[in-house]
Parts: sequence; structure tokens; C-alpha cells
Amino acid sequence: MDHFAGLDVSVKETSICIVDDTGGIVREVKVASEPDALLAVLKSQSYHFKRIGLEAGPLSQWLFSALAEAGLPAICVETRHMRAVLQAQINKTDRNDARGIARMMRAGLYRSVHVKTLRSQKLRMLLTHRKLLQSKAIAIENDLRGTLRNFGLKVGMVGKLKFEARIKELVENLPDLTVLVEIAYCPARAARTDCRTAPALAGYRSGRRGVPAPDDSPRCWAGGGADLSRHRRCAGAL
Repeated sequence: MDHFAGLDVSVKETSICIVDDTGGIVREVKVASEPDALLAVLKSQSYHFKRIGLEAGPLSQWLFSALAEAGLPAICVETRHMRAVLQAQINKTDRNDARGIARMMRAGLYRSVHVKTLRSQKLRMLLTHRKLLQSKAIAIENDLRGTLRNFGLKVGMVGKLKFEARIKELVENLPDLTVLVEIAYCPARAARTDCRTAPALAGYRSGRRGVPAPDDSPRCWAGGGADLSRHRRCAGAL
């Protein structure tokens, strides 16, 4: 007999509902939102799972990868489609949501989504944090330009490499402003330095071999002085 499972995942706990091919509820349980806790229930020899569904969310990639590695037929379901189906329920609880997901798996009424590989997720994290550092550094520099203008000090057109030298030049004869500028610009300098010197970012920017593409395909690898525009286009898919 085939079985179907629905997982309603939250940050701390996950509600699991298992139904058979006739729609009858076989088991309902709530466990911690950890791969080991889920596998302890789903890897039982009593069940022959045909589909196991969970909604796309913050923990879904992590849990999906663990279930797939264990050989379970996990399916990550598109959020808006699942919400539209579950809204038909009268009582909105974790237990009822797990039941609804299990019945969706049994009836085949779901829209699956692609789950990125662990390598792609790491590259996305790298690019996202680099962009965050750059945006914060630019915001601090722009704010510093504005505040110095209140004292008649105009930074003018200057690149990021000569920005710090230009600021020091303007406040050279103003000791009190020098201290304030140093306090204000310190985070921006640290962000700029991290973006330039972090080993992983340095490898990505220089185009050395060893930086994987998001889809793990050779056409997206950048190496040996190759044009990085190919790698950026692939990274843009993230």
C-alpha cells in the first residue's frame, strides 16, 4: 500500500500527517524541525511513500535536501498554490495544514518548485552579502559627503580608491572633525576592505578556477582570464 505525507514546517516544530492511498489518516505527529527528527518518523519500514510534500519556505531547502539524500520522494510545493488550496479549510492549524498537504500529495494537486543545490545556495549567499557590504559602504560615504558640506567642505568628484585620502585632506586642519570623520568612516573602510580582500570574493572577482557556477555547468565557469560576464549572467539567475 502506498503512503503520502504532508509536512507543515515552522521554525521550531513540524507537523507530520501520513495518509494511505484511500485517504485514511495513518499517523499524525509533531516533531522538531530537524532532519534527524523527521527521518526518525518517515524512514519507518511500515510506510511505502509515494510522495512527501512540504511547502517552500526558509527551512524547506535544508529539510528537502536531507529527505532527498535519505532516498525519500520529497516534493517542495509552490507557496501561493498551496495557500490557495489550504484556505478552503475551516480551521487553520498546523495539524490541519499537514492533513491538507498530505491529501494534496495523494490527489496530485500540487505545483512543485525547483530546489537549488547546496553549491548554488552558497554562491547566492556570497553574492548577497557582498552586495550588502557594498551598499552600506556607499551609504556611509554619501552621508559623509553631506555632513561635511555643512562645514563648507566639498568632496567633489573622486573615486572610491581616493575617497579616504580626499576626506583626510579636507579635515587636515580641523582636529575635532578629524576624530568625527574617523568614527563615521571606519565601518565603510572595513566594508570596502572586506569586499576586496575576502578570499572567496577575491577568487570570484579574479576569475580563477575553483569558483563554481550556480547550475554546476562548465559553460558558467570563469577561469584563466575568461570573460566574467558569462559568470555574472549565470549568477543573475539566482
